[in-house]
Amino acid sequence: MLFPRSSGLLLHPTSLPGRYGIGDLGEFAYRFADYLEECGQRLWQVLPLGPTSYGDSPYQSLSAFAGNPLLISVDKLLEAGWLTQADLGDIPKFSLYQVDYGPVIAFHDRMLTLAYQRYTSKATATQKAAFATWKQQNADWLDDFALFATLKDANGGKSWVEWPQGQALREPSVIAEAQKAHAERIGDHCFRQWLFYTQWEALKHYVNSKGIRIVGDIPIFVAHDSSDVWGNRELYILDEQGNPTVVAGVPPDYFSVTGQRWGNPLYRWDVMAKDRYAWWVKRFRAMLSLVDIIRIDHFRGFEAYWEVPASEETAIKGQWLLGPRHQFFDAVRDQLGELPIIAEDLGLMTPGVIELRDSYQLPGMRVLQFAFAETCDDNTHLPHNFVPNCIVYTGTHDNNTTLGWWHEATTQLHRCAETYLGHAIQEPHWELIRLAMMSVAHTAIFPLQDIWGFGADTRMNTPGKLGGNWGWRFTPEWLDNPGKTRLAELTRLYARWPKTEHELAGRAV
Repeated sequence: MLFPRSSGLLLHPTSLPGRYGIGDLGEFAYRFADYLEECGQRLWQVLPLGPTSYGDSPYQSLSAFAGNPLLISVDKLLEAGWLTQADLGDIPKFSLYQVDYGPVIAFHDRMLTLAYQRYTSKATATQKAAFATWKQQNADWLDDFALFATLKDANGGKSWVEWPQGQALREPSVIAEAQKAHAERIGDHCFRQWLFYTQWEALKHYVNSKGIRIVGDIPIFVAHDSSDVWGNRELYILDEQGNPTVVAGVPPDYFSVTGQRWGNPLYRWDVMAKDRYAWWVKRFRAMLSLVDIIRIDHFRGFEAYWEVPASEETAIKGQWLLGPRHQFFDAVRDQLGELPIIAEDLGLMTPGVIELRDSYQLPGMRVLQFAFAETCDDNTHLPHNFVPNCIVYTGTHDNNTTLGWWHEATTQLHRCAETYLGHAIQEPHWELIRLAMMSVAHTAIFPLQDIWGFGADTRMNTPGKLGGNWGWRFTPEWLDNPGKTRLAELTRLYARWPKTEHELAGRAV
Protein backbone atom coordinates (compact mmCIF):
# COMPACT_ATOMS: atom_id res chain seq x y z
CA MET A 1 0.00 0.00 0.00
CA LEU A 2 1.24 3.49 -0.81
CA PHE A 3 0.93 6.11 1.92
CA PRO A 4 2.12 9.66 1.38
CA ARG A 5 3.42 11.57 4.38
CA SER A 6 0.20 13.18 5.55
CA SER A 7 -2.15 13.87 8.43
CA GLY A 8 -5.87 13.89 9.08
CA LEU A 9 -8.68 14.17 11.59
CA LEU A 10 -10.90 11.64 13.32
CA LEU A 11 -14.55 12.68 13.42
CA HIS A 12 -17.63 10.50 13.13
CA PRO A 13 -20.42 12.17 11.08
CA THR A 14 -22.85 11.91 14.03
CA SER A 15 -20.75 14.60 15.75
CA LEU A 16 -21.37 17.21 13.06
CA PRO A 17 -23.64 20.21 13.74
CA GLY A 18 -27.21 20.48 12.49
CA ARG A 19 -30.74 21.10 13.67
CA TYR A 20 -32.02 17.53 13.60
CA GLY A 21 -30.37 16.19 16.75
CA ILE A 22 -27.50 14.31 15.11
CA GLY A 23 -24.82 15.02 12.52
CA ASP A 24 -25.66 13.92 9.00
CA LEU A 25 -24.48 13.90 5.38
CA GLY A 26 -25.76 17.37 4.65
CA GLU A 27 -24.30 20.89 4.72
CA PHE A 28 -21.88 20.47 7.61
CA ALA A 29 -20.34 17.29 6.24
CA TYR A 30 -19.34 19.31 3.18
CA ARG A 31 -18.18 22.21 5.33
CA PHE A 32 -16.03 19.84 7.35
CA ALA A 33 -14.44 18.61 4.11
CA ASP A 34 -13.66 22.26 3.34
CA TYR A 35 -12.18 22.60 6.82
CA LEU A 36 -9.90 19.63 6.23
CA GLU A 37 -8.73 21.12 2.94
CA GLU A 38 -8.10 24.54 4.46
CA CYS A 39 -5.77 23.16 7.13
CA GLY A 40 -3.95 20.78 4.82
CA GLN A 41 -5.39 17.50 6.04
CA ARG A 42 -5.52 14.60 3.63
CA LEU A 43 -7.49 12.06 5.68
CA TRP A 44 -10.92 11.97 7.29
CA GLN A 45 -11.31 8.98 9.58
CA VAL A 46 -14.79 7.84 10.61
CA LEU A 47 -16.16 5.05 12.79
CA PRO A 48 -18.28 2.17 11.39
CA LEU A 49 -21.17 3.55 9.35
CA GLY A 50 -23.79 0.85 9.95
CA PRO A 51 -27.20 1.16 11.64
CA THR A 52 -26.93 1.04 15.41
CA SER A 53 -29.18 -0.58 17.98
CA TYR A 54 -29.23 -0.94 21.77
CA GLY A 55 -26.39 1.10 23.27
CA ASP A 56 -26.01 3.17 20.07
CA SER A 57 -22.51 1.80 19.43
CA PRO A 58 -21.34 1.83 15.81
CA TYR A 59 -19.29 -1.25 16.74
CA GLN A 60 -22.48 -3.27 17.37
CA SER A 61 -24.25 -2.68 14.09
CA LEU A 62 -27.39 -4.35 12.77
CA SER A 63 -25.55 -4.98 9.51
CA ALA A 64 -21.99 -5.06 8.19
CA PHE A 65 -23.26 -3.71 4.85
CA ALA A 66 -26.13 -1.30 5.53
CA GLY A 67 -25.69 2.39 6.26
CA ASN A 68 -27.04 4.22 9.30
CA PRO A 69 -30.36 5.90 8.29
CA LEU A 70 -29.83 8.51 11.04
CA LEU A 71 -27.05 9.95 8.87
CA ILE A 72 -29.41 10.69 5.97
CA SER A 73 -29.67 14.44 5.52
CA VAL A 74 -33.21 15.66 6.14
CA ASP A 75 -32.41 18.90 4.32
CA LYS A 76 -31.43 16.97 1.20
CA LEU A 77 -34.76 15.13 1.35
CA LEU A 78 -36.40 18.54 1.43
CA GLU A 79 -34.38 19.65 -1.61
CA ALA A 80 -35.33 16.48 -3.47
CA GLY A 81 -39.02 17.03 -2.79
CA TRP A 82 -39.42 13.91 -0.64
CA LEU A 83 -40.25 16.14 2.33
CA THR A 84 -42.02 19.51 2.57
CA GLN A 85 -41.62 22.45 4.92
CA ALA A 86 -44.94 21.45 6.46
CA ASP A 87 -43.44 18.08 7.41
CA LEU A 88 -40.77 19.94 9.38
CA GLY A 89 -43.17 22.18 11.24
CA ASP A 90 -42.65 20.51 14.62
CA ILE A 91 -38.96 19.67 14.89
CA PRO A 92 -38.18 18.79 18.51
CA LYS A 93 -35.80 21.07 20.39
CA PHE A 94 -32.77 18.83 20.15
CA SER A 95 -29.54 19.39 22.06
CA LEU A 96 -26.80 21.06 20.04
CA TYR A 97 -24.05 19.34 22.03
CA GLN A 98 -25.20 15.76 22.59
CA VAL A 99 -27.16 13.16 20.63
CA ASP A 100 -30.25 12.10 22.60
CA TYR A 101 -30.80 8.92 20.64
CA GLY A 102 -34.35 8.11 21.76
CA PRO A 103 -36.06 11.27 20.43
CA VAL A 104 -33.63 11.47 17.49
CA ILE A 105 -34.52 7.95 16.31
CA ALA A 106 -38.25 8.61 16.64
CA PHE A 107 -38.06 11.87 14.66
CA HIS A 108 -35.88 10.51 11.86
CA ASP A 109 -37.94 7.35 11.52
CA ARG A 110 -41.05 9.48 11.05
CA MET A 111 -39.36 11.75 8.49
CA LEU A 112 -37.94 8.85 6.50
CA THR A 113 -41.28 7.08 6.33
CA LEU A 114 -42.91 10.30 5.13
CA ALA A 115 -40.20 10.59 2.48
CA TYR A 116 -40.83 7.03 1.32
CA GLN A 117 -44.58 7.62 1.10
CA ARG A 118 -44.01 10.70 -1.02
CA TYR A 119 -41.55 8.80 -3.20
CA THR A 120 -44.08 6.05 -3.88
CA SER A 121 -46.68 8.59 -4.99
CA LYS A 122 -44.55 11.15 -6.83
CA ALA A 123 -41.33 9.54 -8.06
CA THR A 124 -40.59 9.87 -11.75
CA ALA A 125 -39.95 6.88 -13.96
CA THR A 126 -36.24 7.78 -13.99
CA GLN A 127 -36.09 7.88 -10.18
CA LYS A 128 -37.91 4.58 -9.88
CA ALA A 129 -35.58 3.00 -12.40
CA ALA A 130 -32.52 4.25 -10.48
CA PHE A 131 -33.88 2.84 -7.23
CA ALA A 132 -34.76 -0.50 -8.85
CA THR A 133 -31.29 -0.79 -10.39
CA TRP A 134 -29.60 -0.03 -7.08
CA LYS A 135 -31.73 -2.62 -5.27
CA GLN A 136 -30.82 -5.25 -7.83
CA GLN A 137 -27.10 -4.45 -7.57
CA ASN A 138 -27.18 -4.77 -3.76
CA ALA A 139 -29.71 -7.58 -3.39
CA ASP A 140 -27.15 -10.02 -1.95
CA TRP A 141 -27.19 -8.12 1.37
CA LEU A 142 -30.11 -5.71 1.03
CA ASP A 143 -32.89 -8.29 0.87
CA ASP A 144 -31.83 -9.92 4.13
CA PHE A 145 -31.25 -6.63 5.88
CA ALA A 146 -34.56 -5.02 4.87
CA LEU A 147 -36.52 -8.07 6.00
CA PHE A 148 -34.47 -8.34 9.20
CA ALA A 149 -35.04 -4.67 10.06
CA THR A 150 -38.75 -5.01 9.28
CA LEU A 151 -39.20 -8.08 11.47
CA LYS A 152 -37.21 -6.41 14.25
CA ASP A 153 -39.67 -3.50 14.09
CA ALA A 154 -42.63 -5.89 14.12
CA ASN A 155 -41.22 -7.71 17.16
CA GLY A 156 -40.75 -4.60 19.26
CA GLY A 157 -37.02 -4.33 18.70
CA LYS A 158 -36.25 -7.70 20.28
CA SER A 159 -33.17 -9.67 19.33
CA TRP A 160 -33.91 -12.12 16.51
CA VAL A 161 -33.50 -15.17 18.74
CA GLU A 162 -36.55 -13.90 20.68
CA TRP A 163 -38.79 -13.75 17.61
CA PRO A 164 -41.30 -16.49 16.79
CA GLN A 165 -39.29 -19.57 15.86
CA GLY A 166 -40.30 -19.59 12.20
CA GLN A 167 -39.01 -16.05 11.74
CA ALA A 168 -35.91 -16.56 13.87
CA LEU A 169 -34.84 -19.71 12.06
CA ARG A 170 -36.00 -18.50 8.64
CA GLU A 171 -38.50 -21.24 7.82
CA PRO A 172 -39.20 -20.72 4.07
CA SER A 173 -43.00 -20.56 4.32
CA VAL A 174 -42.87 -18.13 7.25
CA ILE A 175 -40.36 -15.90 5.49
CA ALA A 176 -42.42 -15.87 2.30
CA GLU A 177 -45.50 -14.85 4.25
CA ALA A 178 -43.58 -12.11 6.08
CA GLN A 179 -42.33 -10.70 2.80
CA LYS A 180 -45.92 -10.36 1.57
CA ALA A 181 -47.37 -9.07 4.83
CA HIS A 182 -44.66 -6.44 5.36
CA ALA A 183 -43.94 -5.45 1.77
CA GLU A 184 -44.42 -1.71 2.38
CA ARG A 185 -42.12 -1.56 5.41
CA ILE A 186 -39.52 -3.65 3.58
CA GLY A 187 -39.67 -1.14 0.73
CA ASP A 188 -39.25 1.68 3.27
CA HIS A 189 -36.04 0.12 4.62
CA CYS A 190 -34.68 -0.43 1.10
CA PHE A 191 -35.45 3.18 0.26
CA ARG A 192 -33.52 4.38 3.31
CA GLN A 193 -30.47 2.40 2.25
CA TRP A 194 -30.67 3.86 -1.25
CA LEU A 195 -30.82 7.35 0.24
CA PHE A 196 -27.85 6.68 2.50
CA TYR A 197 -25.69 5.25 -0.26
CA THR A 198 -26.66 7.99 -2.70
CA GLN A 199 -25.91 10.77 -0.22
CA TRP A 200 -22.68 9.14 0.94
CA GLU A 201 -21.48 8.62 -2.64
CA ALA A 202 -22.01 12.33 -3.36
CA LEU A 203 -20.16 13.33 -0.20
CA LYS A 204 -17.28 10.96 -0.88
CA HIS A 205 -16.93 12.34 -4.41
CA TYR A 206 -16.70 15.87 -2.95
CA VAL A 207 -14.16 14.81 -0.31
CA ASN A 208 -12.01 12.93 -2.83
CA SER A 209 -12.12 15.89 -5.25
CA LYS A 210 -10.18 17.85 -2.63
CA GLY A 211 -7.41 15.24 -2.45
CA ILE A 212 -8.78 13.87 0.83
CA ARG A 213 -9.24 10.15 1.46
CA ILE A 214 -11.76 8.65 3.85
CA VAL A 215 -10.58 6.09 6.40
CA GLY A 216 -13.34 3.67 7.38
CA ASP A 217 -13.54 1.06 10.12
CA ILE A 218 -14.32 -2.66 10.01
CA PRO A 219 -14.76 -4.37 13.37
CA ILE A 220 -13.46 -7.92 13.03
CA PHE A 221 -16.55 -9.35 14.73
CA VAL A 222 -20.20 -8.60 13.97
CA ALA A 223 -23.07 -8.20 16.41
CA HIS A 224 -25.11 -11.31 17.17
CA ASP A 225 -28.30 -9.27 16.71
CA SER A 226 -27.59 -8.49 13.08
CA SER A 227 -28.85 -9.46 9.66
CA ASP A 228 -25.39 -10.93 9.00
CA VAL A 229 -25.79 -13.62 11.66
CA TRP A 230 -29.55 -14.10 11.18
CA GLY A 231 -29.10 -14.60 7.45
CA ASN A 232 -25.91 -16.71 7.59
CA ARG A 233 -26.16 -18.86 10.71
CA GLU A 234 -23.93 -21.50 9.18
CA LEU A 235 -20.96 -19.13 9.33
CA TYR A 236 -21.08 -18.70 13.12
CA ILE A 237 -20.75 -20.98 16.15
CA LEU A 238 -24.37 -21.13 17.30
CA ASP A 239 -26.72 -23.66 18.84
CA GLU A 240 -29.88 -24.95 17.13
CA GLN A 241 -31.87 -21.92 18.30
CA GLY A 242 -29.30 -19.44 17.01
CA ASN A 243 -27.68 -18.56 20.34
CA PRO A 244 -23.87 -18.35 20.52
CA THR A 245 -22.19 -21.18 22.37
CA VAL A 246 -18.91 -19.26 22.55
CA VAL A 247 -18.28 -15.53 22.25
CA ALA A 248 -15.47 -13.10 21.55
CA GLY A 249 -13.47 -11.13 24.09
CA VAL A 250 -9.98 -10.52 25.44
CA PRO A 251 -8.36 -12.16 28.45
CA PRO A 252 -7.53 -10.53 31.80
CA ASP A 253 -4.70 -8.02 31.57
CA TYR A 254 -3.22 -4.99 33.27
CA PHE A 255 -6.36 -2.98 32.55
CA SER A 256 -8.99 -5.52 33.64
CA VAL A 257 -8.67 -8.44 36.06
CA THR A 258 -11.69 -10.12 34.46
CA GLY A 259 -10.84 -9.35 30.84
CA GLN A 260 -13.49 -8.11 28.42
CA ARG A 261 -16.43 -10.30 27.40
CA TRP A 262 -17.64 -8.66 24.18
CA GLY A 263 -20.35 -11.21 23.45
CA ASN A 264 -19.98 -11.29 19.64
CA PRO A 265 -20.45 -14.70 18.04
CA LEU A 266 -17.31 -16.31 16.68
CA TYR A 267 -16.78 -17.33 13.07
CA ARG A 268 -16.60 -20.88 11.83
CA TRP A 269 -13.38 -20.15 9.99
CA ASP A 270 -13.23 -23.69 8.60
CA VAL A 271 -16.61 -23.21 6.91
CA MET A 272 -15.64 -19.78 5.57
CA ALA A 273 -12.46 -21.21 4.08
CA LYS A 274 -14.44 -23.59 1.86
CA ASP A 275 -15.66 -20.77 -0.40
CA ARG A 276 -12.45 -18.76 0.00
CA TYR A 277 -14.00 -16.41 2.57
CA ALA A 278 -16.67 -15.18 0.14
CA TRP A 279 -18.60 -13.34 2.88
CA TRP A 280 -15.47 -11.41 3.87
CA VAL A 281 -14.59 -10.65 0.26
CA LYS A 282 -18.09 -9.24 -0.19
CA ARG A 283 -17.66 -7.21 3.01
CA PHE A 284 -14.34 -5.71 1.90
CA ARG A 285 -15.72 -4.94 -1.55
CA ALA A 286 -18.76 -3.17 -0.08
CA MET A 287 -16.61 -1.21 2.36
CA LEU A 288 -14.29 -0.03 -0.40
CA SER A 289 -17.30 1.43 -2.20
CA LEU A 290 -17.75 3.71 0.82
CA VAL A 291 -14.19 4.53 1.91
CA ASP A 292 -10.67 4.67 0.54
CA ILE A 293 -8.75 3.03 3.40
CA ILE A 294 -9.96 0.39 5.87
CA ARG A 295 -8.91 0.18 9.51
CA ILE A 296 -9.44 -3.37 10.81
CA ASP A 297 -10.43 -3.24 14.47
CA HIS A 298 -8.85 -6.05 16.56
CA PHE A 299 -6.55 -7.16 13.77
CA ARG A 300 -4.85 -9.63 16.10
CA GLY A 301 -7.98 -11.80 15.97
CA PHE A 302 -6.95 -13.00 12.50
CA GLU A 303 -3.84 -14.52 14.06
CA ALA A 304 -5.41 -15.82 17.28
CA TYR A 305 -8.59 -14.94 19.15
CA TRP A 306 -9.87 -15.38 22.70
CA GLU A 307 -12.82 -17.77 22.87
CA VAL A 308 -15.10 -17.49 25.93
CA PRO A 309 -17.94 -19.93 26.74
CA ALA A 310 -21.20 -18.02 26.29
CA SER A 311 -22.30 -19.19 29.74
CA GLU A 312 -19.49 -17.27 31.43
CA GLU A 313 -20.19 -13.79 32.79
CA THR A 314 -16.58 -12.65 32.43
CA ALA A 315 -13.74 -13.37 30.00
CA ILE A 316 -11.54 -15.11 32.58
CA LYS A 317 -12.29 -18.69 31.54
CA GLY A 318 -11.35 -18.53 27.88
CA GLN A 319 -8.76 -19.93 25.54
CA TRP A 320 -6.65 -18.76 22.62
CA LEU A 321 -7.49 -20.36 19.29
CA LEU A 322 -5.69 -19.89 16.00
CA GLY A 323 -7.28 -17.57 13.46
CA PRO A 324 -7.19 -17.99 9.69
CA ARG A 325 -3.88 -16.14 9.41
CA HIS A 326 -2.16 -16.03 6.01
CA GLN A 327 -4.74 -18.27 4.36
CA PHE A 328 -7.34 -15.55 4.86
CA PHE A 329 -5.31 -12.62 3.59
CA ASP A 330 -3.90 -14.58 0.67
CA ALA A 331 -7.43 -15.54 -0.43
CA VAL A 332 -8.69 -11.98 -0.11
CA ARG A 333 -5.69 -10.57 -1.96
CA ASP A 334 -6.07 -13.11 -4.76
CA GLN A 335 -9.66 -11.96 -5.29
CA LEU A 336 -9.43 -8.21 -4.64
CA GLY A 337 -5.76 -7.34 -5.05
CA GLU A 338 -3.69 -5.42 -2.50
CA LEU A 339 -6.04 -3.78 -0.01
CA PRO A 340 -5.53 -0.39 1.65
CA ILE A 341 -5.64 -1.69 5.23
CA ILE A 342 -4.57 -0.25 8.58
CA ALA A 343 -4.03 -2.93 11.22
CA GLU A 344 -5.35 -1.94 14.66
CA ASP A 345 -2.57 -3.69 16.57
CA LEU A 346 -3.10 -2.29 20.05
CA GLY A 347 -3.14 -4.50 23.11
CA LEU A 348 -1.41 -7.88 23.37
CA MET A 349 0.98 -8.22 20.47
CA THR A 350 2.75 -11.53 19.94
CA PRO A 351 5.46 -12.35 17.40
CA GLY A 352 2.79 -14.13 15.33
CA VAL A 353 0.60 -11.01 15.10
CA ILE A 354 3.57 -8.84 14.20
CA GLU A 355 4.69 -11.29 11.53
CA LEU A 356 1.18 -11.43 10.03
CA ARG A 357 0.94 -7.65 9.92
CA ASP A 358 4.41 -7.12 8.49
CA SER A 359 4.22 -9.90 5.90
CA TYR A 360 1.54 -7.85 4.10
CA GLN A 361 3.27 -4.52 4.88
CA LEU A 362 0.23 -3.25 6.77
CA PRO A 363 0.76 -0.11 8.85
CA GLY A 364 0.05 -0.53 12.56
CA MET A 365 -1.04 2.05 15.12
CA ARG A 366 0.78 4.08 17.75
CA VAL A 367 -1.06 6.13 20.39
CA LEU A 368 0.82 8.89 22.18
CA GLN A 369 -1.40 8.77 25.25
CA PHE A 370 0.01 5.25 25.75
CA ALA A 371 3.59 6.50 25.51
CA PHE A 372 3.73 7.93 29.03
CA ALA A 373 2.91 6.14 32.26
CA GLU A 374 3.85 5.99 35.93
CA THR A 375 7.39 5.07 34.96
CA CYS A 376 9.45 6.33 32.07
CA ASP A 377 10.12 2.85 30.71
CA ASP A 378 10.67 2.51 27.01
CA ASN A 379 7.67 1.37 24.92
CA THR A 380 6.60 1.13 21.30
CA HIS A 381 4.36 4.22 21.56
CA LEU A 382 7.26 6.59 22.20
CA PRO A 383 8.13 8.40 18.94
CA HIS A 384 11.81 7.39 18.88
CA ASN A 385 10.62 3.77 18.54
CA PHE A 386 8.34 4.39 15.56
CA VAL A 387 8.89 2.80 12.19
CA PRO A 388 7.85 4.82 9.12
CA ASN A 389 5.08 2.38 8.21
CA CYS A 390 2.66 3.27 11.00
CA ILE A 391 -0.22 5.58 11.88
CA VAL A 392 0.26 7.77 14.96
CA TYR A 393 -2.68 9.12 16.98
CA THR A 394 -2.79 11.40 19.97
CA GLY A 395 -5.75 9.25 21.06
CA THR A 396 -8.53 7.17 19.54
CA HIS A 397 -12.32 7.15 19.91
CA ASP A 398 -11.86 4.91 22.98
CA ASN A 399 -9.43 7.33 24.67
CA ASN A 400 -10.20 10.39 26.69
CA THR A 401 -9.46 13.63 24.88
CA THR A 402 -5.81 14.55 25.35
CA LEU A 403 -6.70 17.48 27.60
CA GLY A 404 -9.01 15.26 29.66
CA TRP A 405 -6.34 12.57 29.84
CA TRP A 406 -3.72 15.06 31.04
CA HIS A 407 -5.95 16.57 33.72
CA GLU A 408 -6.78 13.12 35.08
CA ALA A 409 -3.19 11.84 34.94
CA THR A 410 -0.86 11.56 37.92
CA THR A 411 2.00 13.87 38.76
CA GLN A 412 4.41 11.06 37.93
CA LEU A 413 2.99 10.70 34.42
CA HIS A 414 3.35 14.47 33.95
CA ARG A 415 6.96 14.18 35.07
CA CYS A 416 7.67 11.38 32.61
CA ALA A 417 6.20 13.34 29.71
CA GLU A 418 8.05 16.52 30.62
CA THR A 419 11.32 14.60 31.00
CA TYR A 420 10.84 13.12 27.54
CA LEU A 421 10.07 16.49 25.96
CA GLY A 422 12.66 18.40 27.97
CA HIS A 423 10.39 21.19 29.14
CA ALA A 424 7.28 21.96 31.19
CA ILE A 425 4.02 21.17 29.42
CA GLN A 426 1.45 23.97 29.20
CA GLU A 427 -0.68 22.75 26.29
CA PRO A 428 -0.67 18.94 26.41
CA HIS A 429 -2.88 18.55 23.32
CA TRP A 430 -0.60 20.63 21.13
CA GLU A 431 2.52 18.98 22.57
CA LEU A 432 1.23 15.57 21.49
CA ILE A 433 0.04 16.88 18.13
CA ARG A 434 3.50 18.30 17.47
CA LEU A 435 5.17 15.04 18.56
CA ALA A 436 2.99 13.12 16.12
CA MET A 437 3.56 15.59 13.30
CA MET A 438 7.34 15.56 13.61
CA SER A 439 7.58 11.77 13.91
CA VAL A 440 8.72 9.42 11.14
CA ALA A 441 5.24 7.84 11.01
CA HIS A 442 3.94 8.35 7.48
CA THR A 443 0.47 9.22 8.80
CA ALA A 444 -0.72 11.23 11.81
CA ILE A 445 -4.39 11.40 12.79
CA PHE A 446 -6.00 13.46 15.56
CA PRO A 447 -9.45 13.44 17.12
CA LEU A 448 -11.02 16.81 16.33
CA GLN A 449 -11.49 17.45 20.06
CA ASP A 450 -7.70 17.60 20.44
CA ILE A 451 -7.34 20.31 17.82
CA TRP A 452 -9.76 22.50 19.74
CA GLY A 453 -8.46 21.62 23.19
CA PHE A 454 -11.70 20.07 24.43
CA GLY A 455 -11.89 18.29 27.77
CA ALA A 456 -13.22 15.00 29.10
CA ASP A 457 -16.85 16.06 28.69
CA THR A 458 -16.45 15.68 24.91
CA ARG A 459 -15.06 12.15 25.03
CA MET A 460 -16.66 9.92 22.39
CA ASN A 461 -16.55 6.57 24.19
CA THR A 462 -15.53 5.11 27.53
CA PRO A 463 -15.09 1.33 27.12
CA GLY A 464 -17.08 -0.63 29.69
CA LYS A 465 -19.36 2.28 30.51
CA LEU A 466 -23.06 1.65 29.93
CA GLY A 467 -24.87 4.64 28.43
CA GLY A 468 -23.68 8.14 27.64
CA ASN A 469 -21.32 7.15 24.83
CA TRP A 470 -21.22 8.04 21.12
CA GLY A 471 -23.13 11.29 21.63
CA TRP A 472 -20.67 14.20 21.41
CA ARG A 473 -21.45 16.98 18.93
CA PHE A 474 -19.97 20.40 18.19
CA THR A 475 -21.56 23.64 17.04
CA PRO A 476 -20.79 25.48 13.77
CA GLU A 477 -18.72 28.36 15.15
CA TRP A 478 -15.91 25.97 16.08
CA LEU A 479 -15.08 25.55 12.39
CA ASP A 480 -13.63 29.07 12.62
CA ASN A 481 -11.55 28.30 15.72
CA PRO A 482 -7.89 29.48 15.52
CA GLY A 483 -6.83 25.85 15.94
CA LYS A 484 -7.31 25.51 12.20
CA THR A 485 -4.48 27.95 11.47
CA ARG A 486 -2.20 26.34 14.02
CA LEU A 487 -2.84 22.88 12.59
CA ALA A 488 -2.11 24.14 9.08
CA GLU A 489 1.20 25.62 10.23
CA LEU A 490 2.35 22.36 11.81
CA THR A 491 1.20 20.40 8.78
CA ARG A 492 3.41 22.53 6.53
CA LEU A 493 6.32 22.64 8.97
CA TYR A 494 6.58 18.87 9.21
CA ALA A 495 6.03 18.22 5.49
CA ARG A 496 2.62 16.58 5.80
CA TRP A 497 1.02 18.97 3.31
CA PRO A 498 1.52 17.42 -0.15
CA LYS A 499 2.68 19.97 -2.67
CA THR A 500 2.43 18.07 -5.94
CA GLU A 501 0.25 15.50 -7.67
CA HIS A 502 3.17 13.07 -7.40
CA GLU A 503 3.22 13.44 -3.62
CA LEU A 504 -0.55 13.07 -3.47
CA ALA A 505 -0.23 9.76 -5.32
CA GLY A 506 1.89 8.44 -2.48
CA ARG A 507 5.28 6.90 -2.01
CA ALA A 508 6.39 3.42 -1.01
CA VAL A 509 7.13 2.92 2.69
